[in-house]
Amino acid sequence: MAGACEGESAPMKPVFPVALALAAVLFTGCQTYDYNAGPSLPLTGDPIEDGRIHIEQGPAKDRVLWQYRTAIEAMRRGRYDEAKRLLDAAIASIGGILQGDADARRARRLFSQESDKKFVGEPYERIMAYFYRGVLYWMDGEPDNARACFRSGLIIDSDTEEKTYSADYVLLEYLDGYVTARLGGDGKDALERARKFSKLELPPDFDREANVMVFLEYGYGPTKFAAGEYGELLQYRDNQSRSFAARVNFEGGEIRARPYDDIYFQAITRGGRVMDHILKNQAKVKKATDTAGDVGIASGLILAGNKDTQEIGLGLAAAGLLSKIVASASSPKADTRSWDNLPQFLSFAALRLPPGPHTIEVEFLDKGGRPIPKLLKVIHVTVPSNPQDTVLFVSEQTQATPSDS
Repeated sequence: MAGACEGESAPMKPVFPVALALAAVLFTGCQTYDYNAGPSLPLTGDPIEDGRIHIEQGPAKDRVLWQYRTAIEAMRRGRYDEAKRLLDAAIASIGGILQGDADARRARRLFSQESDKKFVGEPYERIMAYFYRGVLYWMDGEPDNARACFRSGLIIDSDTEEKTYSADYVLLEYLDGYVTARLGGDGKDALERARKFSKLELPPDFDREANVMVFLEYGYGPTKFAAGEYGELLQYRDNQSRSFAARVNFEGGEIRARPYDDIYFQAITRGGRVMDHILKNQAKVKKATDTAGDVGIASGLILAGNKDTQEIGLGLAAAGLLSKIVASASSPKADTRSWDNLPQFLSFAALRLPPGPHTIEVEFLDKGGRPIPKLLKVIHVTVPSNPQDTVLFVSEQTQATPSDS
């Protein structure tokens, strides 16, 4: 009996089962996922306790994010040892960002962290971790280590497309110079850089005799959201701060503490321009492969219905399916996990006070310069007779009035 290879027509392959299989795989492959979704954890409503729960029981990829969030809440409640521990752990995780290997270079790109990768934050978030750790070092009588943290923040901010605006945090430059001057150095170069970059408040000359350092934060910092057809564009939302300045009242005078830095501006710009969204190229590939897959599958199934073009049709459908799988596997969505309890504005005041007990009042001012009564902070502090600086951290978002430091 002659076989198919000897001229007999081969039976036509069943088209509909193949089509159904293609459709089944196609719809399975195109499933979408919420990469920010995590396991449901029992929460208490206390931001510090809830942060601890997320750090210990939540996804490892989000651990640094929760260390950031919880550390600043601890600082606002005066739980400085806890804040130090959390920031040290976070900084240990992000320290590799400053190295020159391939993984670090990828991590330093603005949008290289996808939401299923370990969170280390955008540059402004990593900078704030070093800033807060610097404040805590100074509080512990270690201004040299504080300066090292401020300088680390400047290094992170130096990786910009437009070098004209590289490392343009005014307060970090100012504090670098201030500590240098108080340790017997010059510090004038840093002061000049701070004044060059200043857009809000021109930093004063260093007061080498000041013994009370007041760090102030107010307003509400940016949060992230995804825009674009595939969510590939990382955008920032201004949270409409109510405070735009502060006034520090103390025995013998007052200092109006206007902002040195705007964290929202730092988030949306990397050298005076809106940040480039490198994920848009991935979105283009996703769109092209998705469209090609639709065309290939539709054309292939039509051709597969004819025995003369069945082989070609099935090949086109298979190629189209492959394109759809590639498209569905591509995830250009920007990572919108945010250190969402940051302030918008940073400021600083240096005071001279004699040893002994003092009461300092901090008023937070609205856009018209009027005090917001419910935000008044009253700080009772005892200035020691030894030469160590007294360092105060005052936040608009502090829930309770600070007490003796």
